[in-house]
Amino acid sequence: MMNDTILRKIDLNLLLAFSVLMQERNVSRAAERLLLGQPGLSAALKRLRETLDDELFVRVGRGLQPTPRALAIAPAIEDALSCIERAIRPPVAFDPKIWQGEFRIGMCDNLESAFFGPLVARLRALSPGARLIGVAADKRDAARMLDDGAYDFSVAVHEEPASWHVRAPLFSQCSVCVYDPAQLKRKAPLTLEDFVNAAHVTVSFEGNSATNVDTVLAKAGLRRQVVATVPRFSALPPALRAMPAIATIPESIARCIAQLHGLEISTPPIELPADPVTMLYRRVDRADGRSVWFRKLFVDVVEAALKASGCSMTISKAA
Repeated sequence: MMNDTILRKIDLNLLLAFSVLMQERNVSRAAERLLLGQPGLSAALKRLRETLDDELFVRVGRGLQPTPRALAIAPAIEDALSCIERAIRPPVAFDPKIWQGEFRIGMCDNLESAFFGPLVARLRALSPGARLIGVAADKRDAARMLDDGAYDFSVAVHEEPASWHVRAPLFSQCSVCVYDPAQLKRKAPLTLEDFVNAAHVTVSFEGNSATNVDTVLAKAGLRRQVVATVPRFSALPPALRAMPAIATIPESIARCIAQLHGLEISTPPIELPADPVTMLYRRVDRADGRSVWFRKLFVDVVEAALKASGCSMTISKAA
């Protein structure tokens, strides 16, 4: 193995000159290929000879004959130049039509219910050889799971990202009320009196019944009655169909379950803060062709799904 002193004396131009001389075995032709004058190439060859303490090439007639040392080191130098060329070569444009593999996305169940179906349908149309993997994700574990390679990106209400992550805005998630009109027997929009006097069902993975709704009500000197808490949004429709109760949930999932289960949607009678839904991905994937394509596809699908469902939210211009 060469020591550091030798490595410092040899630059890429010298290695390239050696490679071309090995191929051409003629100084004039090699200089022409390298866009150098013969004196410049001769100077480079002299530096190589002095550094490696070998003639490397000897003149035979009008051509050059490599020495045993040159023949011995040529394959390694060719491999090194090939590695460098591959590393700096412009990336091949990603072609979804011929790509074979999987895309992975992390979402909580409310966003998954609203967007996963349209996403996989669109993906299959554009990339027949692709497979979509949905990974259950919570915003608390999103960054760790991203670093572990669990998915290409996460969609959630993310915390401040690490320096090696990118948090891109998607939309501000509003909340609406959803209920079974056959059970609650109220017409939309619900009044504040309707809202406060009704029973409520909340959704919490951790089992917490209090939400930002209760915080807003408390500031107004009001309270609501939470009669049940479920861990997943999929449990809401059966609960609401079984009793006169209201669930105040993100509009995207509310529109989805209302359409599927014949439920009513109402604007909340109190002003609730919107949550910023963002996309979290690794900074190293920022310019990767495959990753860029998949992120753009997701944004397009979300925009179309929000519009088709009648949601009031719109995609951020920065998405």
